[in-house]
Amino acid sequence: MNRLYSLERSQLIAAPLSDVFAFFSDAGNLARITPPWLRFRVHGPSPLIEPGARIEYRIRWLVFTLRWVTRITRFEPPREFQDVQEKGPYRTWVHTHTFAKEGDAVRMTDRVEYRLPFGLAGRLAHGLVVRRQLEGIFDFRRRAVEEIFRPAPPARR
Repeated sequence: MNRLYSLERSQLIAAPLSDVFAFFSDAGNLARITPPWLRFRVHGPSPLIEPGARIEYRIRWLVFTLRWVTRITRFEPPREFQDVQEKGPYRTWVHTHTFAKEGDAVRMTDRVEYRLPFGLAGRLAHGLVVRRQLEGIFDFRRRAVEEIFRPAPPARR
């Protein structure tokens, strides 16, 4: 049996809940918060994220271009949505995005549960490469979101 791994990241975003949810539920914004080295691209028209929506991507991993297809299995605006891999590099990939108002800001949390293929070789790859790469991807995502939602400087008088 392949081991189930998880990764969770949370950040506070200084913006209205409706704006934050709208940004993350627009598949066209995914490339903006994904590291350039992945060469992430939505394949075909960028779909509206809604229950049952199917999103197809292309990513570059090492020397391989991979096709990745996810489906939105849960969509509860403005609190949560979830995408589940239908086809791609993982045996299992469930990514839950949650949004909660905290004062004048929003707590955005990403939780990914995933399994790798290839049994023992997948477990070794996880320890040597995959876990660090996923952490790097979500570190990049945090910095990109901070830049995108950076409060405007105060107006000069």
